[in-house]
Amino acid sequence: MHTMMANMANPDSASPATGAGSPGGRAPRARRVRAYVGLGANLGDAATILAAGIRALAVLPGMRLRGVSRLYATAPWGMTDQPEFRNAVVALEVPVAADDRTAALGLLAALKSIERAFGRHERERWGPRELDLDLLAFGRARFSIDRPADARSNDPTKADLPLIVPHPEARNRLFVLAPLADLAPRLVPPGWGETVETARRRQLAAEGVEAVRPVAQWVDRGYRSDGQGGDWHPLTERGRA
Repeated sequence: MHTMMANMANPDSASPATGAGSPGGRAPRARRVRAYVGLGANLGDAATILAAGIRALAVLPGMRLRGVSRLYATAPWGMTDQPEFRNAVVALEVPVAADDRTAALGLLAALKSIERAFGRHERERWGPRELDLDLLAFGRARFSIDRPADARSNDPTKADLPLIVPHPEARNRLFVLAPLADLAPRLVPPGWGETVETARRRQLAAEGVEAVRPVAQWVDRGYRSDGQGGDWHPLTERGRA
């Protein structure tokens, strides 16, 4: 049993492909890209829903879960007359067989499928969420691309918007930056011009310390195809620092 929260010194590291002519004659395999996915919910037992969402991400075919941030209680953004949110970020290693755009769209389609499985409904922008999954960054990729039908947002105000990587709003949202900084504080997403930790501190000064607070840490017991695995454990005072 161990806590899956870590600073990732090389967050864009990818497993090298092994050519057919390499020692042992092993078949080529896809390179792997580090992607960061944000999770949020504020309906029902939000912490339990996020835990189930993380387990679902962990068993996606070909994916490898590489880190889970602390769980944060966060103030609603945009529409403030709604329950407090719970937010977290996970790091995934994603296989890239062709190109980054194709792989990112495949991951996004999987995220939307998980949202629908958890009962995500069309709602107003910034409104309550059963489970919200956002692709925040995908290696060093930077692009805007139209989404196929299975990768479109369940939010009717964003259904026709392209997939933009890195996420265009992430750098100005403390509920994203705080958990992302748990995993990759030194990461400089393409186009940001600053590290995640620098952005977190800037946004903390703007939104205030009451906007986000860590409440739990992820403890991993191993991931199995039956969905059983890690879960949230309340933080000690030391873990809240």
